[in-house]
Amino acid sequence: MDNLVKTTVSRRTMMLSLAAAAAIRSAFAKVGNVEVGVTGSDEDFSKAVEYGFDYYEPSAMVIAGLTDSAFADFRAKVMASRMRCKCFNHLMGGADLIVVGPTVNQNAVVNYLDSTLNRCKQLGGEMVVYGSPGTRKVPEGFSKDHAWRQLVSFLQRAGDIAQSKGLIVAIEPCNQKETNTLNTGEETLRILHDVNHPCVKMIIDVRHMRAEKEDPSIVLKARDQLVHFHFSAPLPKGGWPKTVEEDPDYPRLFGYLKEIYFHGGISIEAQGKFETDAAPALAFFKKVLS
Repeated sequence: MDNLVKTTVSRRTMMLSLAAAAAIRSAFAKVGNVEVGVTGSDEDFSKAVEYGFDYYEPSAMVIAGLTDSAFADFRAKVMASRMRCKCFNHLMGGADLIVVGPTVNQNAVVNYLDSTLNRCKQLGGEMVVYGSPGTRKVPEGFSKDHAWRQLVSFLQRAGDIAQSKGLIVAIEPCNQKETNTLNTGEETLRILHDVNHPCVKMIIDVRHMRAEKEDPSIVLKARDQLVHFHFSAPLPKGGWPKTVEEDPDYPRLFGYLKEIYFHGGISIEAQGKFETDAAPALAFFKKVLS
């Protein structure tokens, strides 16, 4: 009798575990080949898991700044979950890590990238986003041609380091209010041609694309280099996207994504709250990507 009870309890426990696992899987946001993630701090990782995102995108700079013990704790939390930090934004910043101009410290940049990308890989990383507009701002009076060559050299070196760890560096075009280089997808495609590295690609941040008034058809031109998206609703509201009516360009943008059979991640990068914004935002992506 005891064995029968134990067997029944064991089966019941197993069935409950399977049901729980099925519930988690059904909550995944992935539509076809596109995964939906969200950016945020390491403190909000558990919320992203709870609300059904496919991956998490924290700041590489924040991860780099964690103490060894704090990093070990965060890594343990990530590895114990069903979700990984597949992507990282804010790759680097600060005066010691600029990559153009007369005061570039190449050794500091290389050492930072090596240690930071090591940590990213340990968290399940596949890609790091190079936005970091302050690091690539050309100083007044400095040769733009020289700065371009410095950027190419930096990106080739970053690509080598990323490749050694099984990662991709994805350049993020940032609008002119934030920096004076690589402001558009068109310009980013030009530098990718010069860099010519298999582990250096690009992303499109919809907020920056709007700010530069770049046509969504850049998606078609960048189809062979495009690996990731950052997404937010249009200003003045901004925030997490929720309805197709928010932006008249949505039909074209998502039509182009389907046309190029985009497979990669779309990360929500905006001010919002999981408790009130996650469900409608995920429903939005299900609708526009289906």
